[in-house]
Amino acid sequence: MRPARPGVVAVLLAASLLVPGAAPAGGSPAAPLPERMADTGGGTQLITALAPRTGSTTGTVTWWDRRGGRWVKTGSAPARFGANGLVEGVKRRQGTNTTPAGLYRLPFAFGIARAPHGTSYPYRPVRPDSWWCQDNGSRSYNRWREPRPSDCAAAEAEHLITYGARYAHALVVGFNYDRPVRGRGAGIFLHVNGRGATAGCVSVPAGAMRRILTWADPSARPHLAIGTSGGATAITRY
Repeated sequence: MRPARPGVVAVLLAASLLVPGAAPAGGSPAAPLPERMADTGGGTQLITALAPRTGSTTGTVTWWDRRGGRWVKTGSAPARFGANGLVEGVKRRQGTNTTPAGLYRLPFAFGIARAPHGTSYPYRPVRPDSWWCQDNGSRSYNRWREPRPSDCAAAEAEHLITYGARYAHALVVGFNYDRPVRGRGAGIFLHVNGRGATAGCVSVPAGAMRRILTWADPSARPHLAIGTSGGATAITRY
């Protein structure tokens, strides 16, 4: 077999360094994903939602604990993303069925079902009059309300109890939450899988969602990092 030209070898080597988790040239294992991120939120717990590329609708959710100065993988599960893949959170537009890439805090958990035994995270039960307003003209934009405000049209809101198993258990993702920008998007959650890709949320199997809720510790300030393996939405940027 004829040896590869030096230029080809250099290209192949550079490509190998772009693969998350790939061993460096010296052969040592790569540092855990959180160690390679620009920011992890400042706490000692982190959830990563990693997709192969921006057009992907599937990937992996992993939850991590910081112990002894290092990030340790605690669990993982297959994940689903928006039907139209991922986009940078600051560039997202409402109604595009895209999942916003970025690093987000997790304000509270909620569910139609009772909180799993052992849950310490703030947990809000879904009631028949629980709504999440997505109406750009409402003062309640991107907020949970009971009952639905008069300025929030039912067609522009999620009646949470109607989502059944998908919202049996969920975590609110702090995307566009603290200072909502109208038209950027509302109601982004980490929740239980439905039949396929999501409308912009991240979803995982029901058992994984229960494990995440019993693992999450509010005093550890967990955050969710959403991103891809490389490119403009690379998870290591966040």
